Amino acid sequence: MANQMERSLTQRSPIYTNEDEALHEQITRFCEREIEPNGEAWEEEGTFPRELFRKAGDAGLLGIGFPEEYGGSGGDIVHYCLLREEMSRTGFTGVRVGLMVHGIGLPPVIKHGSEEMKLKVGPEVLSGNKIICLAISEPNAGSDVANIVTKARREGDEYIVSGEKAFISNGVRADYYTTAVRTGGPGRDGISVLLIPRETPGLTQTPMKKMGWWASDTAIVNFDNCRVSASNLIGREDAGFKVIMENFNLERLGIGASVLGITRCTYEETKRYATERRAFGQLLRDHQVVRHKLVDMSVRIQAMEAMLDAALWKVRQGDTAVADIAQLKVFCGTEHEACAADAVQIFGGAGIIRGHKIERIFRESKILSIGGGSTEVMKDLAARQLGI
Repeated sequence: MANQMERSLTQRSPIYTNEDEALHEQITRFCEREIEPNGEAWEEEGTFPRELFRKAGDAGLLGIGFPEEYGGSGGDIVHYCLLREEMSRTGFTGVRVGLMVHGIGLPPVIKHGSEEMKLKVGPEVLSGNKIICLAISEPNAGSDVANIVTKARREGDEYIVSGEKAFISNGVRADYYTTAVRTGGPGRDGISVLLIPRETPGLTQTPMKKMGWWASDTAIVNFDNCRVSASNLIGREDAGFKVIMENFNLERLGIGASVLGITRCTYEETKRYATERRAFGQLLRDHQVVRHKLVDMSVRIQAMEAMLDAALWKVRQGDTAVADIAQLKVFCGTEHEACAADAVQIFGGAGIIRGHKIERIFRESKILSIGGGSTEVMKDLAARQLGI
């Protein structure tokens, strides 16, 4: 009988179909061919070839979850999350993050941009020929979007943008920046979103070094009196806060799926090691304490699966599921950290040596409880939604 890790998608949840199984296989083949053999070297290099975007575009993977009329491959939020889950299962989350940033940078364009903008930017990005990123966080305003200070002043047919963004994934290599700016007064009602091209005079990027996700570039992005056409406004002026919050919900669902994928990798790597490594005259798996840790990992994975699939079902029915998604992110982040810590403990000395997946997974585990909204912010959000 197949174990819990080997179940098909249709066995896992009724939301998945045979067509989803075929998509899952397509994603798996791409990861095995393009990412698995190269991921470790790319992490050490701190980047991956731009050609990977075009390969993923040619395979139709960048377009998953985006409408075909704008260069997408079709599908919905379930397929969007399936892609992120399976790519993260490789164990190379930095590559997955760098390759998939369009999943948070492009949706505001497709949902709220002008038709001209959608028809131009969508196909460019989803083919892998152009790269887009999301520029919201600032040195003093991460999840606190209502207090961003980057200013965009209207002058005729242009906005003059001045300010600084920080912790921007793909901030160095991006061709387009989906950027939150302040066009009005203080608070959430004065925020707008602009699409800012890379070649805009006054736009500069400074790489940031971080503890993990080395293959995904992260940058400080500066706007020094950048002149941006007013036609690059995404949605309505001073109505950008809702656009950003809607996008955050999508991002957090994707993070939940990604954490599930990387936790599966953690379990699989640790289980394999425990069936090969001997200690005190027997295999590691023959020690009760090790078996119990592996069972704990499996329990956490099943719970993540159930929470993710339940949230996806609600979203597919038209529910925003804000509380469910916030709680999903909290649970996945904290439980993945526990799995990563147990994995290192089982690996022992081998688990702290550079070049091993478990070392990197443990080092990167904390990022997943911070990016896209910290655990503490998510708990407050869930509490408000639950009327607590």
